[in-house]
Amino acid sequence: MTEQPQIALVTGASSCRDIGAAICRTLAARGIDVFFTAWQADRDWIPSFEAELATFGVRARGFLIDLADSSAAATVHQTVVETLGQPSILINNAAHSTQTDYLSLDAAALDTHYAVNIRSTLLLSVEFARQLQASPLLSGRIINMTSGQERGPMPGELAYVATKGAISAFTQTFAQEVAPFGVTVNAVNPGPTDSTWMTDEIRSALLPKFPFGRIGTPNDVARLISFLVSGEGAWITGQILHSEGGFIRQ
Repeated sequence: MTEQPQIALVTGASSCRDIGAAICRTLAARGIDVFFTAWQADRDWIPSFEAELATFGVRARGFLIDLADSSAAATVHQTVVETLGQPSILINNAAHSTQTDYLSLDAAALDTHYAVNIRSTLLLSVEFARQLQASPLLSGRIINMTSGQERGPMPGELAYVATKGAISAFTQTFAQEVAPFGVTVNAVNPGPTDSTWMTDEIRSALLPKFPFGRIGTPNDVARLISFLVSGEGAWITGQILHSEGGFIRQ
């Protein structure tokens, strides 16, 4: 009997330097087929990245979509099933972030953060679990991305921290619901990561806070996720993993 190939659904892979792209590359290198979503990416990004992932000998498909749309979760799941098949791995990596302090916070900012950071994560997760439960696949992995909101304050990021903090609470409870049919659910906080948002000024300010003498990279995140979705990670669920390289918050 031929073993069914693994398929991963990864949201938020829109640039060669972002965390989503690093996750896709790491999973593809393990022989896992990859379906990724992108938003506000360059016109040539999706076909170019599909071709890069295909060099690992896997199938790769990209999908341009705004996850703030209320129907996005259903559309994404329908598309991945039609193009690659039923995924057994879901990485909720996409996020929306704009600076919002108490002077600038309003309903529009809250709604946009909620739509991407909470609603899309929750709906993608529950639809993934429903389809997996009804399929012949025996197990699944869900990884949500957080930013360590429970570890300390992030002034000027009120909408972001509120919505990202909710993901941690969801992860712990949802893990209990889906464990009986072999799905693990965890969240990863990678700490400050040198990807598309970091400037030289930010790097200079953050570097002294990393005792290893370097800032975290997207590949650091991807390696942890690769472990969590593997067979070796099957006994870990309902956890918020802080993989920050000893980042000093004081």
